[in-house]
Amino acid sequence: MKTFIATLTAALAAAAVSSAAVAQEKVILGISGWTGFAPLSLADKAGIFKKNGVDVEIRFIAPVQRSAALASGALNAAATTVDQHLVWTSAGVPSVQVLLIDKSNGGDGLVVRHSIHSVKELKGKTVAVDGPGTVQHFMLSFILQKNGMTMQDVIRSTMGSQPAAQSFLAGQNDAAVTYEPYLSSVRAKPEAGKILLTSVDYPVVVDTLVFRTDFIKKNPKTVKATVDSFFEALDMIKKEPAKAYELMGSAVKQTGEQFGKSAQFIAWQDRAANKAYYAKESAEFTKFAVEVLKFNRVINKDLKAKDLVDLRFQ
Repeated sequence: MKTFIATLTAALAAAAVSSAAVAQEKVILGISGWTGFAPLSLADKAGIFKKNGVDVEIRFIAPVQRSAALASGALNAAATTVDQHLVWTSAGVPSVQVLLIDKSNGGDGLVVRHSIHSVKELKGKTVAVDGPGTVQHFMLSFILQKNGMTMQDVIRSTMGSQPAAQSFLAGQNDAAVTYEPYLSSVRAKPEAGKILLTSVDYPVVVDTLVFRTDFIKKNPKTVKATVDSFFEALDMIKKEPAKAYELMGSAVKQTGEQFGKSAQFIAWQDRAANKAYYAKESAEFTKFAVEVLKFNRVINKDLKAKDLVDLRFQ
């Protein structure tokens, strides 16, 4: 965690220089291959961003590197989870949420060997999970706490979600925390292990789009066009699902059919769902996430939902 904070601190110190090198009218957006983020790729590949007059460059970057890039100004927007945004904000990254992207509906999960039948049986076992500040670490922390355990009760093998799933399928580790589309690789090979629980059982994975506050101040129309384009992409998914799945799948080297199967575990959030979440759920979930992150010493600040959002673009 100290290394993570040190990286962000250095990045923030360089922000004035780095951000000057970025063309501010262009949205440099950092995401991962997570199925939930795919409507942003769709808005790009289907020409929706371009139609709405916004120039978006999407970069696939891992969470820790994504936060450092956002801190430095190398990115001016990023897709992330609410809990990760809390970590970034606690570390001093100047950004706010402008949009609720999706909620995981079984798209994140804990996979285990067939000999393990409960969370309590993970005690002393090796679990492949990403590091502090990631949603996988947050999810595992919460699951363990709900079952009277802590991270100290398991042996962590730190790795990202894709290698965690791959290593599990190769027979390494007793368990792994991963997400779609990698979770489906375990669904497709039941002889290797099983899915013990998912985000349906523990609904803690909530994704959001954040922008740097300085970019918003200079380019409010661009932010608005980006948000509108996301909602248009959701409309396209409803109207032309086959075409949309094909385009979104291509971004993560999947066929449209493969992508469609992983998409069933995602609940994308339209305008109505955004308004409902930020009107009530946001404050409650943020409070809960802060408690979990502080307990695990990932953050040390009390953060409030109202200070982390800018909803005028919805």
